[in-house]
Amino acid sequence: MDKAKPTAVALEDATVAFRLADARVYTAVEKAHFAVADGEFVAIVGPTGCGKSTLLNVAAGLLKPAAGAVRIFDLPLTSLNRDAGYLFQADALFPWKTAIDNVAIGLEIKGTPREEALKRAQAWLTSVGLGAFANRYPHMLSGGQRKRVGLAQVLIRDPKILLMDEPFGPLDAQTRQVMGNLLLELWTADRKAVLFVTHDLEEAIALADRVVIMSAGPGSRIIGDWRVGLPRPRDIFEVRLDKQFHALHREIWGVLKEEVMKGYAQSSQARGAD
Repeated sequence: MDKAKPTAVALEDATVAFRLADARVYTAVEKAHFAVADGEFVAIVGPTGCGKSTLLNVAAGLLKPAAGAVRIFDLPLTSLNRDAGYLFQADALFPWKTAIDNVAIGLEIKGTPREEALKRAQAWLTSVGLGAFANRYPHMLSGGQRKRVGLAQVLIRDPKILLMDEPFGPLDAQTRQVMGNLLLELWTADRKAVLFVTHDLEEAIALADRVVIMSAGPGSRIIGDWRVGLPRPRDIFEVRLDKQFHALHREIWGVLKEEVMKGYAQSSQARGAD
């Protein structure tokens, strides 16, 4: 993390636990400790069920840690994180609203006059390559186009922090790469702090300044934090051919592979118990 920049998100030994129906306590994440500088792009990677999304929800203020602390721009987070925009894996578009109305609503609910909100929404749709699709409903758009609308819907509110939970997961490989390049283009123009959850290690390295690795759960911990030295600007299609990219991928996968296998074994045992 760049020490010259303020800290946008800091998790300080955050432990997240849930009480089960039988009164037992399940510890999902244990003593997570890391920080994201303002303007830094950090990706979190780990096995299925390790608590990656849980950490995002903690940073969003949707979950309160059982122990430890969360700080947003060096202030304790005690309620919903108003500085953050959250892009989920599933579409969060209103099916009865057009693309432009889906984007404008974030401003309208804050009191922005409708004419101004629509003007700004059109500009954002243009910036994500959908200027000609403003009056289409979500069911008339492809998966990638809906993701673009969702991205515009979040960015129009100008959050200081972007929380992204497998946002491109449902898309095909080619569309994911196109969306990755679009995200990098928009991020480069504004340099918000980004916390990006993904299962895809290649995607994480291609996008991020740092890649944080989590162990298999329960009681998942952060077990690695790698800085990505690849130069920017990056092209998602080209960067994966870089020798430095492959060397870093091998190094991180050497640690991550064991945790992925642990997670798979645990899920297999759970299915067997059923």
